[in-house]
Amino acid sequence: MRVWAAGLGEMHERFVYRFARSEPRESALAYMRGLIAPLERKNGWTLAEEAGHGSPDRMHRLLNRCDWGADEVLDDVRDYVVEQLGDPGAVLIVDDTGFLKKGVRSAGVQRQYSGTAGRTENCQVGVFLAYAGERGRTLIDRRLYLPTSWTDDRQRCRAAGIEDTVAFETKVAIAKTMVRRAITEKIPFRWVTADAAYGFSKGWRTELERADVFHVMATTRHDTVVSRWAMDHPVHDLFPGLPRQKWKRRSCGNGAHGPRVYDWARAEVRPWHREDRRYWVIARRSVSRPDQISYYIA
Repeated sequence: MRVWAAGLGEMHERFVYRFARSEPRESALAYMRGLIAPLERKNGWTLAEEAGHGSPDRMHRLLNRCDWGADEVLDDVRDYVVEQLGDPGAVLIVDDTGFLKKGVRSAGVQRQYSGTAGRTENCQVGVFLAYAGERGRTLIDRRLYLPTSWTDDRQRCRAAGIEDTVAFETKVAIAKTMVRRAITEKIPFRWVTADAAYGFSKGWRTELERADVFHVMATTRHDTVVSRWAMDHPVHDLFPGLPRQKWKRRSCGNGAHGPRVYDWARAEVRPWHREDRRYWVIARRSVSRPDQISYYIA
């Protein structure tokens, strides 16, 4: 625990100068301690209790009213991550998550699909970029998704502190921006991966290919690729005729119930012509339910 405390204090020192006053500096450290503490629930009250505060007011002031730049602190944290976890073979992982809400005033909130809940709920949705390497994994970027119900209502945006310059962006566009930034800032990594909500975008896959960024992107069975047989070949049509020996049973790591074992196969495609690169559609088939197949473009 002392090692954790020392490491947390060291990271806090990286951006403590971003806060002009002592109270938000202390609250920021207490907030981080609370986030990694073994608390059953983590909210303003429980974090305040963990910090020894009588109420969550100080935590709320830190997050809502204190004058500090969250984007600047994010830059400091990203630099720290690269120093501690930097790995040329690392993977950038794009994903979004929903934060359930009861009201209508939180920025970006509306009834929309939440992967956290697995259904449509009243929630905010954040798009995140994670960094995973041999030495560890963590988040290095984030953006709040603002639906058109918000960006088309500038008065509502202003009431929530959203500037008039903030326009609507799709989740894919947000993901592109975060990955481009990682490339521009020369963060060491080898691969980009994302689920089908992002991987289905042909435009983004083409952008990654042209930038020579290796990627494994999930897609849907209805996606099409360029094959030697057709310009728009459905990915699910590439695999029914494969011989049995072309399917290989492999584990993709341990899950909550043990090894996650699937049957895997691949078919070569050429979405972007370059002689020193090869392109594949990968199929992952359930062992117990062979009709359940997921597809990836690599």
